[in-house]
Amino acid sequence: MSNILIIKHGSLGDLIQANGAMKDIKQSFPNDKVFLLTTPPYANFMSYCPYINGVLIDKRLPRWNIFYLLKLKKTIERFSFTKVFDLQNSSRTKFYRKIFFKNVNWSSSETSLEKDQKKKDFDQEPVLKRMKIQLEKSGISTNYTENPDLTWAIKNVQNLMNQYIEGNYIALFPFCSSKHKDKVWPYFSKLIKEIKNIYGSKYNIVVAPGPNEITMAKKLDANVILNKETPLNLMELVGFIKGASYIISNDTGPAHISAHLNKKGLVLFGSHKSPEKVSLGSENFKSIEVKKLKDLEVSTVLEKIKADLN
Repeated sequence: MSNILIIKHGSLGDLIQANGAMKDIKQSFPNDKVFLLTTPPYANFMSYCPYINGVLIDKRLPRWNIFYLLKLKKTIERFSFTKVFDLQNSSRTKFYRKIFFKNVNWSSSETSLEKDQKKKDFDQEPVLKRMKIQLEKSGISTNYTENPDLTWAIKNVQNLMNQYIEGNYIALFPFCSSKHKDKVWPYFSKLIKEIKNIYGSKYNIVVAPGPNEITMAKKLDANVILNKETPLNLMELVGFIKGASYIISNDTGPAHISAHLNKKGLVLFGSHKSPEKVSLGSENFKSIEVKKLKDLEVSTVLEKIKADLN
């Protein structure tokens, strides 16, 4: 029995997308132990993933912090990993390869390039396609890489929802990381008003805010779902999305969850990236793409919603 390491630091959407690859890796090495190196916000969530035997935490402290690097190196060396799948493909993981994994079989986007192919060209491919190519170059059968299976992550939140609402609900994700303000559509308040005018009590409008979004969420004319005044944990969030009749979201982690659960809904894209590039979309979960989100009118979004719900 050998130990195999997958590196995927985040973000939430990226980890959700990598679930299919993790399943394919585990199925290719059923008698080996597969570990995940990730960051603290996702460690507990991923510890429940059935394709992972254990989770190692990387705080991603500055690389000049030699004491941290030595501690991380000591942790990694305990497992004597025979193969590493670098699904993060970042400058940090490239650095880790040099100092932690000099003589270990390594799979990354760089090891997947065709002769004379440049990484910058390879990186233009959609995320899941790149992951599929990388695994296949490593001899992995990719049955799930492009279709991540999140059934393991769905927690039943019906009792929690009953504390707030009765009946069907439309879930909104109107916020985004403070690092990506260009991903935020600024007209969710107006959209809520229009949805209520059209559908009345047929649908509850519900928001499940993240840790830094509660105050903003409470300013909206919507039900704010919390668990004992704290944000839903990630498995509760997946269950919350699973139970929604419809989802409207910025380009965030919950949008990726919605897409891979094939929920009916919309994701709103500006010019930061295309939905195709980040592999975000499904038969039911569609996108609206514009150059500038501030130029996307409420009426345009509303027409899409009406076409899906009526």
